Amino acid sequence: MYKILFLMSDTGGGHRSAAEAISEALYRKYGRETFDIQLVDVYRKMRYPMNIQPEMYPEMVNKTPFLWGLGYYFANLPFIAPIVRRLLYAMNRGRLQQMYEDNPADIIVSVHSVITPPSMYAYLDKKMTIPFLVVVTDLVSTPRFWYEKRAHHTYLPTQRALQRGIKLGLQSHNMSMTGLPVHPRFTDSYQDKQTIRHEHGWSDDLPVVMLVFGGDGMGQLVKTATAINEKRLKCQLVIIAGKNEERRAILEAMDWHQPTHIYGFITDMHIKMRGADILVTKAGPATITEATIAGLPMILSGKIPGQEDGNVWHVVDNQAGVYASHPKQVANVLEKWLADESIWQKYAENSRKIAQPDAVFQIAEGIWEHLHLPAKSGI
Repeated sequence: MYKILFLMSDTGGGHRSAAEAISEALYRKYGRETFDIQLVDVYRKMRYPMNIQPEMYPEMVNKTPFLWGLGYYFANLPFIAPIVRRLLYAMNRGRLQQMYEDNPADIIVSVHSVITPPSMYAYLDKKMTIPFLVVVTDLVSTPRFWYEKRAHHTYLPTQRALQRGIKLGLQSHNMSMTGLPVHPRFTDSYQDKQTIRHEHGWSDDLPVVMLVFGGDGMGQLVKTATAINEKRLKCQLVIIAGKNEERRAILEAMDWHQPTHIYGFITDMHIKMRGADILVTKAGPATITEATIAGLPMILSGKIPGQEDGNVWHVVDNQAGVYASHPKQVANVLEKWLADESIWQKYAENSRKIAQPDAVFQIAEGIWEHLHLPAKSGI
């Protein structure tokens, strides 16, 4: 049985989701009994205040987005990033080395940018020789922390991300452009759109507009839903409020002018997306990637400054959707789309063109390959 250690953190849902998606792909290809997989939240292993980052992250990006973006910018400056890398390790040297002792593995896979460098320093100080892989989970505006020259291989989601790796000194043969890993269930065969709508109680006669703002309900979900509601459009809304019970309660108490279905945290996004026609969402990389697999045109209604800028470029440049930063702008775009179906159908076609549904299996194959290579130290 192969022991795989995923380094991640619950700062947003994308990192855990990526690790779980890759784990499922490994199970499907090589058998569940073949692996012993551990997911470790590396921030939780660090000293204060890093160990409370999972709680701080949603607060910071929601309440102080400008400051978050500013910090993101400065941390990526070429003369500051190395200092941050070293400082994080210096403060947590013993804890990170202990992490490896507590979680013996045959291979390490990092799916989080900031924790990758200090985890690599601990790896080197312990003179480990097992493969150390990196799976980048930002689409385009990828921070410097992702690009670890001593990693055995780095898997990138887009060509832009790969080119940035080359610019930052990684060797092309140590990188692969696979796409972003999403759970294999998004590529499974499910019922047709009409069947899904019947099972959910959605109408066949009205386009389904889905609103998704992350598992924590981040972003201006209520304001955006309100702006759309005020337009009294000929559509039906499917709103995913996520884990945010307060926002869900507000939404459920509203007086809706079109059929509206409100859900909390769900585990069948892969099904609901296939029953929808249009997606309104913040620019999260996983949701965007899932939407392309489902062939959904996107109205991106918000982004986390810095780290999600490139996600917007990815969608807009490929004409898979548009960016509307204000709730009223979202409503105006949606009104235009619903008045002429050919508009959003064209975006839907382009969305399908940039889908990379096999990414998670390519990464699983890469992990399997490295498990069977002779042991060697980091590059």
